[in-house]
Amino acid sequence: MQTIRQLDLLRNGIADLRSDGSRIALVPTMGALHAGHIALIEAAKRPGTRVVASIFVNPKQFGPNEDLSRYPRKELADTRMLNEAGCDLLWMPPVEIMYPEGFATNVSVAGVSDGLDGAARPGHFDGVATVVTKLFNQVRPDLAYFGEKDFQQLAVIRRMVADLDMGIEIIGVPTQREDDGLALSSRNIYLDEAERAKAVALPRALGVAARAIQKGDDAEAALAVARESLIAAGFVIDYVELVDAETLGRPDAGRPRRLVAAARLGQTRLIDNLAVEPVESA
Repeated sequence: MQTIRQLDLLRNGIADLRSDGSRIALVPTMGALHAGHIALIEAAKRPGTRVVASIFVNPKQFGPNEDLSRYPRKELADTRMLNEAGCDLLWMPPVEIMYPEGFATNVSVAGVSDGLDGAARPGHFDGVATVVTKLFNQVRPDLAYFGEKDFQQLAVIRRMVADLDMGIEIIGVPTQREDDGLALSSRNIYLDEAERAKAVALPRALGVAARAIQKGDDAEAALAVARESLIAAGFVIDYVELVDAETLGRPDAGRPRRLVAAARLGQTRLIDNLAVEPVESA
């Protein structure tokens, strides 16, 4: 696996990967890799496709009171994991290449960015859309893979790619979970032992609510039960909502829906989501 930090070398590296007619698949990450990231690499390893991963801790998607300085950085371990997973090229640019002096452009995606995490973390999705646009322009992939755990991020990127005619196939990969159901996340390392034991309440509450809604129970009542169980477990809730799976707006029982949640245990903010299938017929 090549590890590249300069843009001119990246262009050459991508050209080499394409020289045999291969397509390029991009897996963007912020490092601190875990099995969820490796599942993205594995999904991208299709015949005739070369896999490029990026590691860049993007300052533009962190708010003033968020954990940019604390965000885990594990360059050696990450490089080893990607190499062992069969990644072909690692793009690991420094901040001054991504945002050189005088950088003045912002990419904003209205609608899908506005609620949920967009409301809880103002400016976050502008930072995501801007850095992903840069990564797409640098790597010029044919496909890009993102985890469904960050479901709103996936919706933002899909909308952006469609609106800007980028011609990149965006593929969502199902959330990878611990044995007890907790979604894998780089931020899970912030949980102490007691918090980790409580954290499983999040996927369990969503599972109960999703099953209730799917069989036709009142959605608002199911959401209220989920919120109550999370508060009882020690969470401080940002949101627990049922949304349209594409627009993230008001859900329609005839369209794909998603149950989404964000809540805090101590200093750690966890997110999760589950698909809600159509209402079961009697």
